[in-house]
Amino acid sequence: MLAVRNLTTTYGPVVALKNVSLHVGEGEIVCLIGANGAGKSTLMLSIMGVVKPRSGEILFEGEPIQKKDPPEVVARGISLVPEGRQIFYPLSVEENLELGAYQRLKREPKEAIRHDLEHVYELFPRLKERRKQLAGTLSGGEQQMLAIGRAFMAKPKLLMLDEPSLGLAPRLVDTILEAIVALNREGLTILLVEQNARKALSLAHRGYVLETGKIVLQGKTADLLADEDVRRAYLGRDYRQFTD
Repeated sequence: MLAVRNLTTTYGPVVALKNVSLHVGEGEIVCLIGANGAGKSTLMLSIMGVVKPRSGEILFEGEPIQKKDPPEVVARGISLVPEGRQIFYPLSVEENLELGAYQRLKREPKEAIRHDLEHVYELFPRLKERRKQLAGTLSGGEQQMLAIGRAFMAKPKLLMLDEPSLGLAPRLVDTILEAIVALNREGLTILLVEQNARKALSLAHRGYVLETGKIVLQGKTADLLADEDVRRAYLGRDYRQFTD
């Protein structure tokens, strides 16, 4: 579904990504792990067209998109849940969700959009309870639910999530990640950037390790969990539970 080939992205003289290649197959959950500053967010912003790569190719369903602007990328079927959520605080929960479907309003009946809105409420019942509440008054976990729901309302084929568990309590982290797995079971393809490497590797099918702008390891998550360097660098003291 998605193929990134030899992608290089720079910020002025600073090289953020260098010759990065990866692929995401239809129906997969693929995770991307790495330290802060490794280039994970830059990769997602490059795919979305927010940041234009200096060289390389990004193919979505076989078509190049590296020169497309974000609205065109969304229209083709890719949505991003950005780091920091970036919801519209002065608007209600439901208004935020409806904005996620703004491109669909021109080509789909309102009934289809309403159906997906109800599906978001089934996935996150708390949002239904607070649907008239201003988004800026929600808790951090509720705001993350809203950000995921808003991205889902664009009806993507590929959903990308940048650090969805960042700053959340462990109980809410499990809720968010369970929702991601549920969406994947419904057929949605997922590219996940996640600071909690243990959680990410436990739910994804395949993974990539990004260091200083380069892919240094890739493979099935079971193989990455068994890799001593990955366990030492990203799993810390908890890694032993995978082998005990």
